Amino acid sequence: MTLRIREAGPDDRDAVWSILEPVIREGATYAIDPEIGREAALDFWTGEGRTCFLAEEDGAVLGTYMFRTNQPGGGDHVCNCGYMTAPQARGRGIARRMAEHSLDHARAQGFGAMQYNFVVSTNTGAIRLWQSLGFHIAGTLPGAFRHPDAGYVDVYVMYRELE
Repeated sequence: MTLRIREAGPDDRDAVWSILEPVIREGATYAIDPEIGREAALDFWTGEGRTCFLAEEDGAVLGTYMFRTNQPGGGDHVCNCGYMTAPQARGRGIARRMAEHSLDHARAQGFGAMQYNFVVSTNTGAIRLWQSLGFHIAGTLPGAFRHPDAGYVDVYVMYRELE
């Protein structure tokens, strides 16, 4: 697979939305209102203080990730990311490549750690991936996510220091 990961620009809003919309509408992995409008979703993903990246292969956008400082002030040495892969491209290692890219980007930007604030416990593929990349579950929020099929499920905070 010749996957290229690049920073998204203003002309990429349609491509970003093409990835965000099905994941958000599914409502199973992000605490985002499944009925959110396009512009509000794009602002959440690409707005001020965030850097958006696209994963593309042969001109087709297959994934996106959002990179930001997790907390201001005393927490600004820790970054945070969110990742989404197009439904038709899942299981091809795209999320792993985006995660590895984000870890490299974080190190290049001088961050000391990366934290995922809200990993839904039923998203077992993501949890396995994050753990394989050195993240650990730092805390559990019992019943903090209302899953559309499973009801109230736990959420994990996952953390990793950067070398």
